[in-house]
Amino acid sequence: MSDKNSQDDLAAEWAAALEGQAGAEKAGAEGAAAGDALADEWAAALAETEQEDIKKEKEKKSLASQAKDMAFKDLTEEAKAPRPESDRRDLDFILDIPLDVSAELGRTRLLINELLQLGQGSVVELNKLAGEPLEIYVNGKLVARGEAVVINEKFGVRLTDIISPIERVKQLG
Repeated sequence: MSDKNSQDDLAAEWAAALEGQAGAEKAGAEGAAAGDALADEWAAALAETEQEDIKKEKEKKSLASQAKDMAFKDLTEEAKAPRPESDRRDLDFILDIPLDVSAELGRTRLLINELLQLGQGSVVELNKLAGEPLEIYVNGKLVARGEAVVINEKFGVRLTDIISPIERVKQLG
């Protein structure tokens, strides 16, 4: 009986194993079907992307075939040629722009207390020595240096040094 029992047990184990294998195969088949569906979706999306890329490439080629090389006229000779009088009149409006011109004899720094104590006859010491050139500013930018002169009982400035454009640019920085 024990032999028959063990055979029955063995048969039951085999049956259970076969059922498990059949279940696994069925699940595998379902998983494979799901995997196939996912693969089909990816393939469709990839094919759609490739079709869009092909369409864009065709559009680029179409636009490239429509493009033309441009030939520009050489304007060097025209730029070197003297300008007509009408162009000169177009720039004349610049000549009427007002500018603030100032000549600086020197500078100093005072406290408010010192400023309030100033009166008629007070002497304010400047940072420049006698005989040093004055500085001429146009709209607050240094453009020249010169010396003070008196003409018909009025002060003036004789320009002795014009600041080069390169130096003016350096002063801006």
